Amino acid sequence: MVCTVRLKMPLMNILPSQPSAERGAFSGFEACRNSQQGPVVILASGASAKHFPLGEFAHLPIIAMNGSVAMTAEHGIKPFFYVCTDKSFCQQQPALFATAVRDSERLALWPEQYARTDVPAHTQCYALHKADTPSLLDGLRGQGDSCVCNRALWSKRSRSIAFSKDMGHGFFDARTVAYVALQLAYHLGFEEVLLVGVDLDQSVGRFYEDGQGPSSPCGLDQHWDSRILPSLKLMAREVVSEHFHVYNLSATSRIPAELIPKVTLSQARHIAGCAMN
Repeated sequence: MVCTVRLKMPLMNILPSQPSAERGAFSGFEACRNSQQGPVVILASGASAKHFPLGEFAHLPIIAMNGSVAMTAEHGIKPFFYVCTDKSFCQQQPALFATAVRDSERLALWPEQYARTDVPAHTQCYALHKADTPSLLDGLRGQGDSCVCNRALWSKRSRSIAFSKDMGHGFFDARTVAYVALQLAYHLGFEEVLLVGVDLDQSVGRFYEDGQGPSSPCGLDQHWDSRILPSLKLMAREVVSEHFHVYNLSATSRIPAELIPKVTLSQARHIAGCAMN
C-alpha cells in the first residue's frame, strides 16, 4: 500500500512555469535554483545527532530528512526543506511523517506520496524524480549540462554515479537520502553545508529509535561500496570547490575525512555565525 498525501494547495503555490493542467499544484525546482546563499544544515538521523545543540543553529535553514524531524519538532523548528525518498517511510513511521508534513515549509517527496494526508495550504510541494543516466558523451566528458558523472564510456552503471546540479532535471540516487539533500543544497545555491547526524553507520542505528517503538530497515552496509562511497568521492572531487563547501559534524561518521572534512562544534558555530554578519 502506498502512503499518499492529499494536497490542499492555493493557486499562489502554482508557479507560472508549471501550469496546473500539466503539473498540478507542485512548485517547480527550476524556480528555487540558486535562490539561497550562505550556510545550511543538513540534519540526518544518525546517532551522533542526538547530542547536537540544534537550537544554536536555528537561525540557519535546515534540510531535514526522514525521521530527523523528531529533533526539529523537539526544538520548535520548522525545517526549510523536508526530503524523504523512502516511499514506505510514512507506513513505518507514520507519526514522524505526519510531523514533517505539518511542520516543514517545503516538502520534496515522490508524486505518489502527495494524496491522502492533509498538507497545510502554505506548504510548497516539490515532486522528486530521478535524473536520466548520463549519456556516452557525458561519460566521456565527465559531465552533462546539469550534472557531473564518472568518466566511463561503456559502463552505464559507472556513469550512473553522478551528482545533479539542477534538481529540475532530477536527482541521482546513491541509496542514502543524505546524498539527495546534498544535491538539493547545491541546487538551492547554499555555499557551506553542515552535515549533522550523517553517520552512515548501520550498526549504531538512528537517534530516534530506542528498540521499543517502530523501526525502519536500513541498507547502508549493502550499498556502501557500490553506491554511497563512490558517489561521495565524485562529489568531493568534482563538486566541492571554493563556492561549495561541505563539513561533517559527526566525529563517528563513516565518511572519510579526506572526502568531507570533519569539524568541531566550535568551528561549526563560527561558520554559522558568519551567516549572521
